[in-house]
Amino acid sequence: MPSAAKSAPARLRELIERPGLRVMPCCYDALSARAIERAGFELTFMSGFAVSAARLGVPDTGLISYGEMVSQGRDLCAAVTLPVIGDGDTGYGNPANVRRTAEGYAAAGFACVMIEDQLAPKRCGHTRGKEVVGRDEAVARIRAAVDAREEGADILVMARTDARATDGLDEAIWRGQAFADLGADLVFVEAPQTEAEMERACREVPAPLMANLVEDGDTPWLSHERLEQLGFKIAAYPLTLLSASVAAMEAALESLRGGESAERRLSFEALRERVGFPEYEELLARYRES
Repeated sequence: MPSAAKSAPARLRELIERPGLRVMPCCYDALSARAIERAGFELTFMSGFAVSAARLGVPDTGLISYGEMVSQGRDLCAAVTLPVIGDGDTGYGNPANVRRTAEGYAAAGFACVMIEDQLAPKRCGHTRGKEVVGRDEAVARIRAAVDAREEGADILVMARTDARATDGLDEAIWRGQAFADLGADLVFVEAPQTEAEMERACREVPAPLMANLVEDGDTPWLSHERLEQLGFKIAAYPLTLLSASVAAMEAALESLRGGESAERRLSFEALRERVGFPEYEELLARYRES
């Protein structure tokens, strides 16, 4: 892929500083990230739920490791020029682990790392049974990630709180404010349950906020225009591509079971184009000509 003049974190910072809402479909491998870039979106997010499902076939309950996530991210970031935000879960341990996660994600090519305040092993933000760590530990995690950034890791920091589900909106907003005061570049208050809660989070947390829109999830599904009016800077769609692709695969399997070809599919030529055969063949032709 062609290299960009500015670093991924610098390009992401420019995007969140611009007026308006950035719409962000989430990816889980290099091919899904390329599809997002091809469709003209400006940024993407490597979802832990989706990577757990696609890479390991396991639920998003802390089963996937730092090493597996950073490996997936390295390949994914190399396949696109988009700024990619990486799901860093709880940072995989104590504040020293959080720093290593931030530094490792920076080295892998991510523009930003998201660190959350759940008690390990974490859970998907729109499932039941979540627990969060105390305020001191939550703050220490974000301080460690911000320190890594300030001391040389070329990466932005998104601070996430899941406290709405466990301790209520007041606690979630307190944590969002504390994370912003520590220097988090973005704040993510997970799973507000009403439009009024979403508006309050945007009004009271002094940092760019991300909305997380999960089909059939806890947060109201609002239009892009309304999300922008409320004050969100990013609208993330973490599971849309994964759920759509699984539905398409299951439909194709049913067609094959009946002895038919899948109705909705790319042509072979189009699939070759999506994975880069034309560029590969052009490169080989260049060296044959010389």
